[in-house]
Amino acid sequence: MASAMASIEALKGTHRELKTRMEKSVEDFRGYLLSARTGRANVHMLDHVKVDYYGTDTPVAQMGQVSTPEPTMILVQPYDMSMIGAIEKAIRTSGNNLNPMSDGKVIRVPVPPMTEERRKEVVKQLNKTLEDHKTAIRNIRRDGNDQIKKAAKDKLISADDEKRANEEVQQLTDAEIRRIDEMFKAKEKEIMTV
Repeated sequence: MASAMASIEALKGTHRELKTRMEKSVEDFRGYLLSARTGRANVHMLDHVKVDYYGTDTPVAQMGQVSTPEPTMILVQPYDMSMIGAIEKAIRTSGNNLNPMSDGKVIRVPVPPMTEERRKEVVKQLNKTLEDHKTAIRNIRRDGNDQIKKAAKDKLISADDEKRANEEVQQLTDAEIRRIDEMFKAKEKEIMTV
């Protein structure tokens, strides 16, 4: 669909900014979905786990090589062997219900099968994250509508252009919300399937 906003000089930047910000929000949500626990080991499960590395919160993936040698095991091979204890502690206290074990060289993180109750809890948590991202997208829409209103007030665009631009912002918002809803439904199905 050709953008009416992109053809209006006063709104070109607004359109580009809104689209970019909404896509960032969708990508952030996709990242949360990747790290959600599904019952199978997945290297992204540790994406949000941070380790205190000399005063800096550092993701586990930057602290060592993360792999899944089998469906129920995550393996972390730290680059700095002195950080094994800190990595283990960060994984244990991350709230993912994981219990890492190390042999001094590598950290093995067994991923236990999920109970029905835990599956529902994960879906509930993802639903809250979904709502947060929908709110973020709606806030971006509000910012865009404010910029359009200001352009109309400053006589940079006509009333018809303002109406078309507001409709286009709403269509963009609806499309992005539909995208994250579809991603959520697919992930929910994956989590709830035993």
